[in-house]
Amino acid sequence: MSTSDSSKHVTYEDAGVDTAEGGRAVDAIKQMVAATNRPEVVGGIGGFGGLFSAAALKDMEDPILISGTDGVGTKLVLAQLLDRHETVGQDLVAMCVNDILASGAEPLFFLDYVAIGHIEAEHMAQIVKGVADGCKLAGCALVGGEMAEHPGVMRPDDYDLAGFTVGVVDRPKMLDPANVRPGDVILGLPSTGIHSNGYSLVRAVLGVEGLVPGTPGAAAKRAELEAPCEELGGASLADALLAPTRIYVKPVLKLLAGGAPVHAIAHITGGGITENLNRALAADVDAVVDRRSDAMGWDVPPVIDYIRHRAHLTPNEACRTFNMGVGLCLIVAPEDEAATVAALEELGEHPFRVGACVAGSGQVRYADEA
Repeated sequence: MSTSDSSKHVTYEDAGVDTAEGGRAVDAIKQMVAATNRPEVVGGIGGFGGLFSAAALKDMEDPILISGTDGVGTKLVLAQLLDRHETVGQDLVAMCVNDILASGAEPLFFLDYVAIGHIEAEHMAQIVKGVADGCKLAGCALVGGEMAEHPGVMRPDDYDLAGFTVGVVDRPKMLDPANVRPGDVILGLPSTGIHSNGYSLVRAVLGVEGLVPGTPGAAAKRAELEAPCEELGGASLADALLAPTRIYVKPVLKLLAGGAPVHAIAHITGGGITENLNRALAADVDAVVDRRSDAMGWDVPPVIDYIRHRAHLTPNEACRTFNMGVGLCLIVAPEDEAATVAALEELGEHPFRVGACVAGSGQVRYADEA
């Protein structure tokens, strides 16, 4: 028995996929994509694959390609509730390029994937502008991507993002946690806030579960999040929560190119300090993190403290979820600490001491729990 009227004329647009609007979206982002080009890019977007010349790799002793892929996670729920889409693309790039930076790699190119309920060219241009801005901050080319319309699977205004990057490092210069030794110092570079991890907890604390544009209570919650917040010094929770993830690529690559003897790097992402700093440790070394007041210049962003207090988390519990103001950790020998700090400050950075390494078994510990 037939389940449909086979005599009815049904177009792709009737089924919910607007190919014409998809074409307008591609046209709207072409200039943004071109602005990220590096000399190695061959051609432009629109083909079946992104082309990138590898000729420069011949100058390296042993070029190692490093790839990374990630998404933005449930931070997108807040972006949709607040109808702010300009910065989540930078989040996407940051999550990928900061990861491969931990090996000392330079990001070469990036691709994105946008799954959306219904494509609107202006909306898509806002998202991709953030991706292009992130690529420029990272110095990598946006060589392609995919916009996939999913009617009947996603709400028309719902979307998700995924990204993929490829970078390169010369093997003799590749960072290796095996080089970390007891006595090494852990330096931190500041985050811009929560970055792109821990938002399932954030949403639970803020009471936005199940709220999407147009649902009862969504407009009132949006107004609440956009209002000045005394605990944030008058800034709004909306601004603080959607502050884009910082991209550390350019200053850190300049530091490494200048010969700084960095032993290892950790990108502090999902799982906070506890579950990321350990990834930069040798098997026989522990990190002892010192959050006490005598640690130099370590400031926790107000929005993280706000969420921590609302969730009734101790600082060390919060370190297992949030970056706590530490976006990137660099591990150096104690005799190299002063020179590394000075070099970072010359690059406009504000490094601070996070802790030190001791003999152990590859774990992260906290000084006030020792």
